[in-house]
Amino acid sequence: MNRKGKLYFRYGTMGSAKTALLLTTAYNFEERNLSYICMKPFIDNREKTNVIRSRIGIERECHWIYGDTDIYRMAQEMFEKTLTVIDWFLIDEAQFLTEQQVDQLARIVDDYGSNVICYGLRTDFKSRLFEGSRRLFEIADTIDEIKSTCTCGRKTIVNARIDSEGDFVEEGAQVEVGGDDRYIAVCRKCWRNKKIEQMKRHSLPFL
Repeated sequence: MNRKGKLYFRYGTMGSAKTALLLTTAYNFEERNLSYICMKPFIDNREKTNVIRSRIGIERECHWIYGDTDIYRMAQEMFEKTLTVIDWFLIDEAQFLTEQQVDQLARIVDDYGSNVICYGLRTDFKSRLFEGSRRLFEIADTIDEIKSTCTCGRKTIVNARIDSEGDFVEEGAQVEVGGDDRYIAVCRKCWRNKKIEQMKRHSLPFL
């Protein structure tokens, strides 16, 4: 095919307006009569319905991506049903995709020339890469950072998980969906200083 698409990864910490940017992009595509589809992993099911909603209140209907969803096959079925190829795929919370699903998105780009923009986090609360994010860093054509600022003025890097007292949590499952009550984005220095302060308070050594 002559169409030349790209696989994009746009990442940032929590609160960096990733979802708002996705929804604004969808609106712009609609205004320009470009075909698009919004998708989101079902693991982030806080809304209970198939919508992508930003913190500023805007939302748009989306298709769920389940853990066993073959996104490439889903796209094939859509194209066969409508007899046309979708121009843009907009994926929210892309860090929750499996490695195989990221590869399926890349195959949609390569085989059909569609463009795929994945929005998501880079790392978890322990500053470790998510599976989907790791694969996107490995094979995406274009990688862009959506920057936000820590309270100290530095760039946020860590998505720190917090408890009811506001202390940083060091243990637990990698995936725990939550909002401002469970996470705060901070710079690396503030993250480390807060952990040192907590260790001193509990008389524990910090390595």
